[in-house]
Amino acid sequence: MTIHKEGFKTIGISALILVSFNLANFSILSSHVPIISWIFFLATLGVFIFLISFFRIPNRNLTLDTQSIVAPADGKVVVIEEITDTEYFHDRRLQVSIFMSPLNVHVNRAPLSGEIVYSNYHPGKFLVAWNPKSSTDNERHSIVIKNNEGQSILVKQIAGALARRIVNYMKPGQLIKQTAEIGFIKFGSRVDLLLPIGTKVLVNIGDNVLGGVTVIA
Repeated sequence: MTIHKEGFKTIGISALILVSFNLANFSILSSHVPIISWIFFLATLGVFIFLISFFRIPNRNLTLDTQSIVAPADGKVVVIEEITDTEYFHDRRLQVSIFMSPLNVHVNRAPLSGEIVYSNYHPGKFLVAWNPKSSTDNERHSIVIKNNEGQSILVKQIAGALARRIVNYMKPGQLIKQTAEIGFIKFGSRVDLLLPIGTKVLVNIGDNVLGGVTVIA
């Protein structure tokens, strides 16, 4: 397991703050109410461990298959339905949505190999990620990947009530390999896939998937 580069600054600043608080905590409270000092210490240690866990990149055997679309994120499948896309394709698409809790790995990965033909950030609201309107109303970043066979899918990173920062590394014209990193969402949210109608989906609502590993379709 390694720590994602997006976490270095957050973890470093948090460590300095927590060490400062605990030095003050033990110097002031330990001689009077030691139990409170230890409770505070354990609570802050728990927060620090959570931060490290949040930015983790576990060692995995990633799935590379030109005939498959792999999960772009860890989480639970919460939507599988046909929708009308109004952002890029302007036609009917099959939407598969994955909800990411704060406990999930938050690296986002390319579901297939190809060229980035569209990349656009949209400011917006911060509705809870399982709200159906979050796909169109929330802050989000969308990319479209077109493979060598001319098939295109849209990947949409969506902010939620807690997630206030979406990081996306993709630019139009860039080539990306399946399972390579496309971005990161801080503190829980949602990722949507818009697939061509007729795509054979291999997951069900409620399934837990692993980014870069689980075959979605």
